[in-house]
Amino acid sequence: MSITLENKQGLIAGDGILPVRMAQYAKENGFEVVCISLAKDNVHQLKKYCSKVYSCHPGEINKVEKILKDEGIKQITFLGKVHKKVLLQLHKFDKRAIDLLKEATRLNDDKVMLMIVEELAKIGVEVLDQTIFIKNLMIPAGVLGKHKPTESQMEDVNYGFWLAKEMGKLDVGQSVVIKDKMIMAVEAIEGTDVCIKRGAKLAKSDAVVVKVAKPKQDRRFDIPAIGMKTLRTMSHKKASLIAVEANQTIIVDQEKVIQYADSHNIVIMAV
Repeated sequence: MSITLENKQGLIAGDGILPVRMAQYAKENGFEVVCISLAKDNVHQLKKYCSKVYSCHPGEINKVEKILKDEGIKQITFLGKVHKKVLLQLHKFDKRAIDLLKEATRLNDDKVMLMIVEELAKIGVEVLDQTIFIKNLMIPAGVLGKHKPTESQMEDVNYGFWLAKEMGKLDVGQSVVIKDKMIMAVEAIEGTDVCIKRGAKLAKSDAVVVKVAKPKQDRRFDIPAIGMKTLRTMSHKKASLIAVEANQTIIVDQEKVIQYADSHNIVIMAV
């Protein structure tokens, strides 16, 4: 279903370069972007492309809602990493946010995000597909660098792909670490990079990382993405291959990522 995009777009930005790229591409295509930043590491870069950048804590629902109303925002995009550990630190959450969390039967990713989507819908704000402004960052099938997977690595990739999809059904995580058909680590609340550190440490060397979309991925949030930080973590922990799901995964700064993989003997591929 096609949608008509408003000229003034809202961006709810977490950590990383991905929200910056969205703001950049949107501005280049004639859109005005108003950003609500939930992080600190990319605020300076966001200011280059956004007409305004507001800073909020993820638990300040009333403040976020007021900004959206005051700015007349009708459409927003969620992009960037918001660490799940904020759910364990409620001291900055407003009463409305705490009440919503109390109503939730589970606090897994999809449940929390769907609650937010419903709250935004009440004030006439639509949450957009995360890829609308960054479709050029989606990766087709194939090996992306010069290093090719071995037969034994492909066996681990196939096993890891199946396992990650099964974990996705439970909305636990999107990434797994495998070595010699053994499960080294499964992503949970810690996030992909910490999962890689944990699994690759157990593997000692040549770990295989697989990251996929959930079987019923809601494209408004949590589209799988990797970038330089993931590759650096792999190199530091001597992991040898990362496989992502083709046409379902965003790779930020693709040229840099591929060059880094090539120079650090890492296989990078989409399946």
